[in-house]
Order: sequence, then structure tokens, then C-alpha cells
Amino acid sequence: MPAFVICPLSVVPIRMGSTNRSEMGSQLLFGEIAEVLETKGRQWTKIRCLHDDYIGWVPSGQLRDLSPAEAIEYKANFAFSLDVFYTLMGTTQGVPIPLGAHLPGFDGMRFSLGAEDFTFSGQAVFPEDIKPSATMVLKIARKFINAPFLWGGRTIFGVDSAALVQLAYGIAGYSLPRRPETQVNRGEIVDFVEQALPGDIAFFENKQGKITHSGILLPDGQLIHVHEKVRIDMIDHYGVFNLNEGNYTHRLRVVKRIFAPEETKKASVKVKKEEDTQQRVLF
Repeated sequence: MPAFVICPLSVVPIRMGSTNRSEMGSQLLFGEIAEVLETKGRQWTKIRCLHDDYIGWVPSGQLRDLSPAEAIEYKANFAFSLDVFYTLMGTTQGVPIPLGAHLPGFDGMRFSLGAEDFTFSGQAVFPEDIKPSATMVLKIARKFINAPFLWGGRTIFGVDSAALVQLAYGIAGYSLPRRPETQVNRGEIVDFVEQALPGDIAFFENKQGKITHSGILLPDGQLIHVHEKVRIDMIDHYGVFNLNEGNYTHRLRVVKRIFAPEETKKASVKVKKEEDTQQRVLF
């Protein structure tokens, strides 16, 4: 029977190799579960993340072993934290957790991890209560505005382009791979960027033709993506145009649609109404 572990800390790095000098390829958030593939002494554990199949190495001391029963229970019953940042109140100590962290066995107010009991009074959603939609995707993505770029990062304190897309869609109920070159295999092709709808995913290529970047379409020809930070830029048939730099920063390869057009059209109308409401409040 496979062995499983859970992340008991705010966030831990997943590295390409079994050394702290190795490149960080991704991160494991609080409450996320992984399968143990290999161990190297007592220091390192090679894992496969259950939410996206990403494989890498994590310091063994930053993981907590799960019994088979716990793994089954926590995988089936959890809630997503929707707060950008929240400090869990434990019986003996607090644990800060990021947006998208899992709350295993959450009952609406409390949950336990091993012998530690935690109280959570922030915003949370259970996967079974989520109706996958472009509206939800856009709401989650906007929470990351101004988060700095960090290769391999998956939190408000550092995130890369593919993680922004993956987290927004994952919390909205649709699982995507970790990297843009595999994310692009999902969904239906949108023939022209002018036909794109809010919630569609745009993919961009480098000079060698390799897909290296992704972002999420917003209304009015805009894109939310990560370039130095999570930001909103203009997009057209050529790519992303950065008004501050006065040039194109990413060359468009293809636009893919995950959700049905009816859902994305509703998202466009709803997002527009929300933006108008925010402007009235601000001004």
C-alpha cells in the first residue's frame, strides 16, 4: 500500500533534486497530500502531489506521515481556504496559511491534524459546493493582484504564471497540470483572440516556439498574468502589450476554453457589473 504524507506547515518547497541548493519547481501548501515515491536517508522524501501529479523532493522534516485511513479521509473531505492569508488557531500554536490551503476534515469551524486541533473562522469553500465557472476563476485570480513573481511559487508571497492559472481553476473546481506546456493540452481552441471570453486561458511561446507562459482572459481585451508581479495587461492577436514598458512582452500561441461559452458569457457580464460597482464605491 502506498505511503502518504501531508503538509503541516504554511508552505514548503518542492525541489528538483534532494538538496537545498536544487531549484524549486513548485510548492506544497498546508493540508495538501502527496504520495511517497522514495526516501533518501532521513533528510529527503520524493513525493507525487495528489492534486496535480507534480513530482519532486521535499525535506522529510517538513512533512507529516499519514495513516492509510487518514489519507482516504483527508483526500475526500476538506475545504479550500479563500482568505489571501489567515492564521489558524491551534491548541498550542498558530499556523499561517495561504489562499488555496486545504483544511482537512473541516466541519465549518474546526479540524484536526494529528493531535493538534485548529479553529478556522475565515472564508472557506468545500469542493462539493463549487459550481465550476469562469466567474469563480476570475474572482480567485484577482486576489493575487500585485503578488510578486517567484519561479515555482504558489502563494500571494510569490507565484509564477502557471501556478496563478492552476490555483484559480483548481479552487474553482477544475484541476490543471502544474506547467503551461501541459496545461495547453486541456480545453478547446479559440480560433481568434477577438473571440475569447473571460476565463479563457491564453498561452504564450518563447523564440524557440516552446510554451512558457499562461494567463487568464478578462473582459475588454485584458489579461491577468504574472510578469514581475501579478498584473493586468492588454492582449491582442500578437500577444501581451505592456503599457508601462510600451512593448510586447509575450508572444501569443493559442487561446483555450475550459468552460462552456454560456458560462463564460455570464462571467463577463457579472465581472463587468462588479467592476462598475467597485468604481461607484471608490469614486
